[in-house]
Amino acid sequence: MKALVLAAALVASPALAQTNAPPPVPSDHTADRDFDPAAMARARAVLRQEHGGMRYSQVMADSLEVGDGAYAWEGRAWVGGDLTRAVFKTRGEGAEGERPDTAEVQALWSRAIGPYFDVQAGLRQDLGSGPHRTWALLGTEGLAPYWFDVQGAVFVSDRSEVLARGEGSFDLRITQRLILQPRAELEAAARDSDALGLGAGLTRAEAGLRLRYEVSRRFAPYVGLAWERKLGETASIARAAGEDVGGSRIVVGIRAWN
Repeated sequence: MKALVLAAALVASPALAQTNAPPPVPSDHTADRDFDPAAMARARAVLRQEHGGMRYSQVMADSLEVGDGAYAWEGRAWVGGDLTRAVFKTRGEGAEGERPDTAEVQALWSRAIGPYFDVQAGLRQDLGSGPHRTWALLGTEGLAPYWFDVQGAVFVSDRSEVLARGEGSFDLRITQRLILQPRAELEAAARDSDALGLGAGLTRAEAGLRLRYEVSRRFAPYVGLAWERKLGETASIARAAGEDVGGSRIVVGIRAWN
């Protein structure tokens, strides 16, 4: 009988049958009749937070490593919700016992643009022993098909230099605790920069293979092989200055987060 009544209503009102509008959100709260409306409003706010509106945070050292007389680090921290976050990143490297040759920090606003990817915008500041630059940054980060972690960004400096960076990695689980991670990174410059020692085109390539053992999900020592090389005109500039253009080294380090 109910089905017949509903069918008759739809026939009588075609507009009702064709609408895609969501049902109206109730504006009345029956509990407010028996309890303090202000207290009930606070309770509903807590309920909304606990069902998706909560704030989270994480501090993570992706890599803290040494090898062949050099050290390097890469890490991040973020705070926010599922859609919008404040993100801080840092990375650098140098010779043991000396200040970093290259170092940078990034302060970013991150917004989800889908289930697996975020768009990020903000500032990057160079702090190494080389020329200091402040950069505007626009990039993306996320999980590509087949579980590849990828990220890329374009940087524009306060001296109008334009750089691009892309990187990707993949976790191959040999066991539940033993994980092999291949990783690759490319950088490019839009034009020559004598101050930064860069030539237009591809400037640097880096690849690595690291085997880590997760003592716990939050702490994992690793050993690996890292390779880095300057490319193109940037390599020619380095050779003319008497600098190495790259090489490989065995590294040991830790990956940890909290």
